Amino acid sequence: QVQLVESGGGLVQAGDSLRVSCAASGRTFSTYAMGWFRQAPGKEREFVAAIDRTGGSTSYADSVKGRFTISKDNAKNTGYLQMNSLKVEDTADYYCAARGSDGLWRTQGAYNYWGQGTQVTVSS
Repeated sequence: QVQLVESGGGLVQAGDSLRVSCAASGRTFSTYAMGWFRQAPGKEREFVAAIDRTGGSTSYADSVKGRFTISKDNAKNTGYLQMNSLKVEDTADYYCAARGSDGLWRTQGAYNYWGQGTQVTVSS
């Protein structure tokens, strides 16, 4: 099993950048593919980005492509979501998730482990 803890959320202005982190403990993080999802108030949780075990392949939702970058540092057991050019509509709780098999997974049901979330608020 793996335990995930997100951090780095906060209040920023539109156009700013923010990096959220996902610290993993338990089994070796390099054996897990990872994803980021977000849930805005009153909306369903949606896919943001995914990365494979080694970090060599990534996938993004159209709404964040070109602005967000997902990465993982297996030596530090930590995943990251770098968010640039933030928009008000990026406001949400951001969750990291892990799956114990390789690939790029864009659906919530594909993931076995979830963090508790970190809040990101973008003001205009």
